[in-house]
Amino acid sequence: MTPIEETIINKKTNINPIWIMRQAGRYLPEFREIRKKNPDFIKLCLNENLSTKITLQPLKRFDLDAAIIFSDILMVPYGLNQHVEFKKNFGPLLGEFSLEKVLNLNDFDFTKKIDSIYKLIKLVSSHKLTNNKSTIGFIGAPWTLLVYIINKQSPKLKLVDNFFESEVLLKKILNVLDKFLKIHIKNQVDSGAEIIQIFDSWAGLINSKDLNEYIYNPTLSLVEYTKSLNVPVICFPREIKDYKKYCEIVKPDAICIDYNVDPNFIQKNIKLPIQGGMDPKILLTSKEHLKKEAKKYLDIFKDHPYIFNLGHGVLPETDPQMMDYLVKMVKDY
Repeated sequence: MTPIEETIINKKTNINPIWIMRQAGRYLPEFREIRKKNPDFIKLCLNENLSTKITLQPLKRFDLDAAIIFSDILMVPYGLNQHVEFKKNFGPLLGEFSLEKVLNLNDFDFTKKIDSIYKLIKLVSSHKLTNNKSTIGFIGAPWTLLVYIINKQSPKLKLVDNFFESEVLLKKILNVLDKFLKIHIKNQVDSGAEIIQIFDSWAGLINSKDLNEYIYNPTLSLVEYTKSLNVPVICFPREIKDYKKYCEIVKPDAICIDYNVDPNFIQKNIKLPIQGGMDPKILLTSKEHLKKEAKKYLDIFKDHPYIFNLGHGVLPETDPQMMDYLVKMVKDY
C-alpha cells in the first residue's frame, strides 16, 4: 500500500505524503520544451508517449508520493463529440453541444476517442518511477462539466445569463454525464489508476438551493460508483461554502480543501482524511515564508490523516527549486 493509500484507507497520521495539483505542468522547463513543439493541447493529451513523459517529469525531480496523469477534465466533453480547444492566453473554448448526437453515442466510440488516456495510465502505473507511489486518475465533477458544456468557456466570475433556462435539458445532460463519467472512471481504474480525484472547480458558483440537484446528488452517484470498484475517491469541491455538509452528504474517502477555507475549522469539524489547503501563491514568496505556511498546515493536521497538497494547482511562474524545498520540508517534518 502506498503512503497516500495508507493515509486514506488506514487513516495513518504518522506519515506526511505529498503530491501537488498540476505538478506536471508549465512551471517545469522540460514541460515547456515539449509544449513549444506541441501547441495543440488536446493532441498533446492524446499522445500517450508524450503525456506519459510529462506525467513522470515531476517524479524525476521531486520525491512526490503520486503521479497525477497529464490530462484534462474536458477530455470527457471532447469524448462526447463537443468541440474543445485551448486558446493561448484565453483558456478552453467549446463548441455547440448536441444532446441528440450524444444520446446516440455508444460506450465503445466514447472510449475509442479518448483511449490514449487509458494507454497513458497503463504506461505510468507500470513505470519503475511509480513504485510505491500512487497513480491518480481524475474526472471533472458533473456540475463543473455542465458549466463548461453550457458556458462554452471558463465562467470566471459568473454563468451565462440563461444558464438555468431549460432545467429539462440540464437534467438530460447530467444523466449523460453520469453514464459516461462512470465509463471514464472504470476505464481509468482498469488501466491502473489506484485513486480517483473528482475536481469540482466551479462548486463555488452555485446557490445553496441548487446544491442537492447539481452538486450533492450527481457527485454522490460517482463517489458510490468509484467505491464499488474498491478504489479510494478524493473530492475537491473548490470554494464550496460548506465543506462539512458536503462531506456528510457526498461521503468521499478524502476531501481536498481550497486555500480560502480555515484549516482549523476543517480539522475540528471533519473526520475524513484531509488533503491540500495551502495557497499556491506561497510558492512565489521566500523559503522562510513557505516553510512557515507549510508548517502551519502540517501542525494543524499532525494528529489527523493528512495529504500535503495546495489549495489549487501550482502556478506557472513557480520556481522548481521552491517546489523541491517544499517537498523536502514536508518529508522531513
